[in-house]
Amino acid sequence: MTKCHVCFRHCDLKEGDTGFCGARIGLSDRVAPANYGHVTSIALDPIEKKPLHRFHPGSRILSVGSYGCNLRCPFCQNNEISWGEEAKEYSVSSDIVMPDQIVAIAEQQKDKGNIGVAFTYNEPLIGYEFVRDTAKLAHSRGLKNVIVSNGTAELSVLDEISPYIDAMNIDLKCFDPGIYSRVLGGNMMMTLEFIKEAVKTSHVELTCLIVPGVNDSEKMMREMTAWIVSLKDGKNIPLHVSRFFPCFHMTDRSATPVSTVYKLAEVAGETLDYVYTGNC
Repeated sequence: MTKCHVCFRHCDLKEGDTGFCGARIGLSDRVAPANYGHVTSIALDPIEKKPLHRFHPGSRILSVGSYGCNLRCPFCQNNEISWGEEAKEYSVSSDIVMPDQIVAIAEQQKDKGNIGVAFTYNEPLIGYEFVRDTAKLAHSRGLKNVIVSNGTAELSVLDEISPYIDAMNIDLKCFDPGIYSRVLGGNMMMTLEFIKEAVKTSHVELTCLIVPGVNDSEKMMREMTAWIVSLKDGKNIPLHVSRFFPCFHMTDRSATPVSTVYKLAEVAGETLDYVYTGNC
């Protein structure tokens, strides 16, 4: 039996067992990324799509995704590749693409405005070894590295990748530990600690998807932004306030009213210098 060290779940895995995330496997002496090099999606995206609005705006970035996630957000838009055991129902297909191949593709796309590699679509930190190896090589070639993450990882994972990561967009899904656990299957304190340390080593922007009846109160937004301001250079950390649309396992409510998104962005702007709305 070996214990996974990536997130708060610390799955105990027998040899051949797969963790909760669906992407880490128990070996005789360690837990390894079963999804290493398994690429389900690759595309050249505008950097603003990550979303990153204050990191090389107007550029493009090669976006790469694998499969698996350590949360269970019922409104997940990438559930086919992210929902662990359930994802298997979709017969997820992937190609084996090694770090040197990813970097070669990224370099080939420079003439189209590409600045580097973004690890996104599923949760990249559950396969941090692939992120580390690819980002290290990309870094050596003068390329930028971006992570789009839920921030549910131990600080030891951040230590492994931070020397090579230039920017991150991290989801801060709400500011209530009970909701984080009950609705999302997450651990808010782990995410807060990850963000707190990440802002010390790279450019960080945060995203909060506003879901009616879950995290749409002005009180919660004020608590969240007060915490953000307490971080290193907190007032300058961009916050993306995004509109929810019903999908996947959460079709029991309507899309977030646009007026709610704009109001919460206004509330956030009382404290933060850079607030953006999305999906409106």
